[in-house]
Amino acid sequence: MDSSYTFTADSAVFDEQNLVSAAGLVPVLELAEQTSLSRLIDEHVDLPSTRVKSGAVNPAGKLTSIVAAMACGADSIDDAGVLRAGGTPRVFNEVYAPSTLGIFLREFTFGHSKQLAAVARAHLVELAARTPLLAGADERMFLDIDSLLRPVYGHHKQGASFGHAKIASRALLRLGLSPQITTISTASAPPVIAEAQLRSGKAASGRGGARQVKQAITTARAVNPDATIMVRGDSMFGTKKMISACVADGVQFSLSVSRNKRISAAIAAIDEATYTPVHYPGAVEDPDTGALISDAQVAETPYTLRLTRGRTLTMRLVVRRVKDARYPDALFPVWRHHPFVTNSALPVAEADITHRRHAIIETTFADLIGGPLAHIPSGLFAANCAWLACAVITHNLLRAVGTLAGGDHTVARGATLRRDLVNVPARFAAPARKPMLHLPAHWPRQTGWKALWNNTIGYPTIQPRAA
Repeated sequence: MDSSYTFTADSAVFDEQNLVSAAGLVPVLELAEQTSLSRLIDEHVDLPSTRVKSGAVNPAGKLTSIVAAMACGADSIDDAGVLRAGGTPRVFNEVYAPSTLGIFLREFTFGHSKQLAAVARAHLVELAARTPLLAGADERMFLDIDSLLRPVYGHHKQGASFGHAKIASRALLRLGLSPQITTISTASAPPVIAEAQLRSGKAASGRGGARQVKQAITTARAVNPDATIMVRGDSMFGTKKMISACVADGVQFSLSVSRNKRISAAIAAIDEATYTPVHYPGAVEDPDTGALISDAQVAETPYTLRLTRGRTLTMRLVVRRVKDARYPDALFPVWRHHPFVTNSALPVAEADITHRRHAIIETTFADLIGGPLAHIPSGLFAANCAWLACAVITHNLLRAVGTLAGGDHTVARGATLRRDLVNVPARFAAPARKPMLHLPAHWPRQTGWKALWNNTIGYPTIQPRAA
């Protein structure tokens, strides 16, 4: 493919006043207003101007500007300048300069970032009521908790410290900050973020996890009070404190546990005959025998956990074992064991399959790393906490946008949603004061985009997507 014309150095000029670079922001921000985002900000965020006079004025307008910039792909404060280009300021009110938004974020304290986190929780409940964001929540909801380390550079990032990370199967220390995330998902709906908190890079993965899960349970019950809830996590969260929090709130749990003498003794006591092969979704079978290529096997045994004040709790210890690849020619099989505890009544094989789906939280991490958390923008810890809360609101909003667009967009990644639905150029016109957006002809994602438009603009309820 080559150019149809011969261009010169003077053939490109930045002078179009009516071109909107991200026309998809119109239905996105309309959905945000239909789910009361501005009202929730006004109700919860009470921010004084302490550093710069009038720096904290109009938090709703400034926070929605940050959310809009993140929806377009902003990963730093300067990226918000895209909202001031072309005809975007004509289409939207209260479009602020990046410098103004930076001043505003620096007015946040840690307590004010908690106010914004409350906005994110309430907005998630509103989104779930307005859209099929958590389809299947009436059956079972899964709360997955994990943490990640985002690297920072320089010596002036508040809270930054060296934490453990693994890159290409190699463990190393990196200077950074550690967000801890709890997501809500269902069997048919991709995860949305229920809770997020920013911590020092050296913070242990499970630190503060029980408190965060208790708040996430409250949010999940606000979405659907009758749903069965299951908390899933890796071995850093399989602690007495986390298990006690789940039991106290009356929810199911499926948590990996670290090996110790009592766990190892319980695994050794399992009868070999009780191990059964597990058939994972998409597992490969031998074409001749029909046997599974995978050698994974599962078994279970009762396990009694000793709690504080002489209390005990009996639960199921499910053990998944696979052959150790380091010893392929051993005379007898050498097994690697992966134990987890659960109080669910699922059959042992289904319990293992359900537990391993905890890895779905990594898709949320990928969206955040490929979007707002590609960088940690500010040198102030509280400002970065507010940035994380805005990233949570944006992530959940884009997930809701995908459900309204329908089709493959229901489970698409954030980068795909931005490319197909948000960052669509359009020419803005207002003949006879009737606003019009003229989008590219033959746009390949036109069906999904129009489904999103029809489900937000002028419709109080969701309309089915045309075939």
